[in-house]
Amino acid sequence: MIPITKPFMPPRAEYEEYLEGIWQREYLTNNGPLVQELEAKLRAYLDIEHLLFVSNGTIALQIAINALGLKGEIITTPYSYVATASSIVWEGCTPVFVDIDEHTLNIDPNLIEDAITDTTSGIIATHVYGNPCDMEAIQEIADKYDLKVIYDASHCFGTEFEGKSVFDYGDVSTVSFHATKLYHTIEGGAVISRHEDVNHKISRMRNFGHAGPGNFEGVGINGKNSEFHAAMGLCILNYIDEILVSRKNQWLRYADFLTYANARGITIHPAANFNYAYFPVVFESETVMLKVKASLEKNEIYPRRYFYPSLSELDYMEGPLLNRTYDISKRVLCLPLYYDLIKEEQKKVISVIQENIKEVVYE
Repeated sequence: MIPITKPFMPPRAEYEEYLEGIWQREYLTNNGPLVQELEAKLRAYLDIEHLLFVSNGTIALQIAINALGLKGEIITTPYSYVATASSIVWEGCTPVFVDIDEHTLNIDPNLIEDAITDTTSGIIATHVYGNPCDMEAIQEIADKYDLKVIYDASHCFGTEFEGKSVFDYGDVSTVSFHATKLYHTIEGGAVISRHEDVNHKISRMRNFGHAGPGNFEGVGINGKNSEFHAAMGLCILNYIDEILVSRKNQWLRYADFLTYANARGITIHPAANFNYAYFPVVFESETVMLKVKASLEKNEIYPRRYFYPSLSELDYMEGPLLNRTYDISKRVLCLPLYYDLIKEEQKKVISVIQENIKEVVYE
């Protein structure tokens, strides 16, 4: 079987070394020493000033919305995982969807201004598949209308933009460390802000507002993460460069062996050092995509319709369907991609696609 993804697992003995320390200290959570060590090492690796480890990427978004005081309408993309939109609704705000660029699949900044109203307080843009948005254009609009910018950078560990971490843009970036991501802590995420005051507020919000025993600063939530999750993150961080190289080689192998006659890939931002987190293919029609998907699954290969459906189709959303997103979400399929995916398995994936689309060539 070839799944859509598999979590990277470090050598068991390395993880068990951390477990031994946890058992000795009996310190399991509440900003423990391994959490603090992980945060420090992540900041150093990513070359960013602030990073706070939280329980998952969804709570990271919810905390970011609260920390920036967003109210009313938030402009966002309908082409993302459900957590992007549901976090906005959960926090009592209204998502206003703006269609995507058909080549990058990120939010189209040329359409954002027309969606701004008197009640717009911010923009939440997703770097889809780890591919950076047009952040310069988005920031220009945000500055013009005095809006806050959150980047849902769930897929972006290791991606750089103009020589800096992609997390070092906007008012806040959030990232997921879920087991399906190329860097994971089993479950987890982080909130990153360039602003000291925002970082301070987030540090309180993730722990019920605690500022010390019996002392609280505002409303908070339980967004902490444990020593066990931090231990996994510390183990995997030792292998992250190797993981990124492996992903790149696999991604380029797909790109080299597939020619896009009846299908196409995405356009990566030219200023990006991409992390090769996902390999999406946009087929010429939903019919072709479903034919390919069924044939792959018959051969025990399991791709994923990611992202499908369009978020504007969710039953708790209002507003029209957006043409580009609605169209592409029906035609896109992500191919298997993970650390120990071997060349022969990729050949099998490609050969099955070849059988279903005559114009797709395997060399």
